[in-house]
Amino acid sequence: MADQSQKSGADGTSSQSVAWAPAPPHKRKRHLGLWIGTPIGVALAGVVAASLILIAPGTAVAGVQIGGMTPGSAAAAIQKELENTTVELSGDGIDATLTGAQLGATVDASSLASAAYSEHPMWKIGSWYSETKQARVTLDHDTAEAALRKAAPALFEDPVDAAVAYDADSEKYVVTDAEKGTGIDLDAVASALQTAFDAGQTRASVEATTIATDPAISTETAKTTARTLNKVLDTAGFYVGKERTVPVDRKVAASWLTVTPRDGSFDVTADASAIDKVVSTLAKKVDRAPQNGTVITNSSGTVLATEKETLDGRTLGDTSGIAAAFATQLASGDGTYELKVSVDKASTTKISRYAVVDLSEQRAYFYQNGKLWNSYLVSTGRAGHATPTGHFAVFAHVGMQDMGCVDGYDYCTKNVPWVTYFAPDIAFHGTYWHNNFGHVMSHGCVNMPISIAKTVYDWAPDGMEVTVQP
Repeated sequence: MADQSQKSGADGTSSQSVAWAPAPPHKRKRHLGLWIGTPIGVALAGVVAASLILIAPGTAVAGVQIGGMTPGSAAAAIQKELENTTVELSGDGIDATLTGAQLGATVDASSLASAAYSEHPMWKIGSWYSETKQARVTLDHDTAEAALRKAAPALFEDPVDAAVAYDADSEKYVVTDAEKGTGIDLDAVASALQTAFDAGQTRASVEATTIATDPAISTETAKTTARTLNKVLDTAGFYVGKERTVPVDRKVAASWLTVTPRDGSFDVTADASAIDKVVSTLAKKVDRAPQNGTVITNSSGTVLATEKETLDGRTLGDTSGIAAAFATQLASGDGTYELKVSVDKASTTKISRYAVVDLSEQRAYFYQNGKLWNSYLVSTGRAGHATPTGHFAVFAHVGMQDMGCVDGYDYCTKNVPWVTYFAPDIAFHGTYWHNNFGHVMSHGCVNMPISIAKTVYDWAPDGMEVTVQP
């Protein structure tokens, strides 16, 4: 409320002076409850948040309690527990203790921890205090073997790998057999460590037992490689079609190849620069002019023999890249390199041949392409040994033989030359025991002067038709 008072002025008049009292303060509302509740709310929110990322209490993997941990911390705890678990190795003269870490022991800790959280999150009350989950322990073979070798060197003997090498004497690749070694049974060590870890124990005992150890490269692997390489040597060369036009000597081919043991097998490589030295000589060996040929036929045109081979002409194309390509082929086990050539075709001439023996004339006629090629006086079979008439075909050539000279024959003639058979026991042949050609003289064969018999022997191929007429 305001205070009011009157004062007299100098002129005798009065004036008023007004003064205001301070207003009473308003009552302030108390927020004590809110002030006290804020930290509790924050705490509760933290608890709720934590329950969303932590593993439920009572959760264990193998012997490791991971309740209240994040999956990441749980994974680290599981692996650390395994690494700290020890294995006591015993046996004759053996007394050593190795840790899981020294043995290269691992579990899939991340997957185990993630699975534990997925199945047993803290917020899920019903999942608390679950049964212990087992974890599969594995050992890194190389790490474990190195640690065990150091602890018990007397129990190890290295296996010997099979080998493949070229043998110059036999000119082929040969195999040296593999030999087994000995070592500690890693499965037994891993089993002991697994049992202890599953039981939540930090120490395991195992008796060191030896087992046979296999070589990295088996004898069978080496034999397979040797067979492939020897096939390469058998076939190595530069081909035009199916013809091995330029063969490669076995020793040369082997000198191009390098066989290196690697990862349980063999790497085979070939030296392209060495191959290129042969490639540079190919044109001289491959290029040729066409060669026209001649074949002998019977009267129906069936080919009986080749008198002169027909050879197409050919010219080798571009040789760049051949060495590298062949090196790749050889390394893969293929020794046949097919060359690309341009071809100049050759022609083949057919010549038909046949013979006629005229008994009444005592003369043999030889025809080529239907025309008389030559004729000769002969001596055919005398009475009692007549030369058979009819149509026949040459079926055998004998350079020299005895005729008769066995039971059932009434004659024996030694060393009869240039025998060309055209009927059973009947042939053109050379005759050295008479010179009475033009008259019957023989035991059925067609006698000829030796030089003429040789001419017929060479001229008349198997299958050539022979007619004997009265």
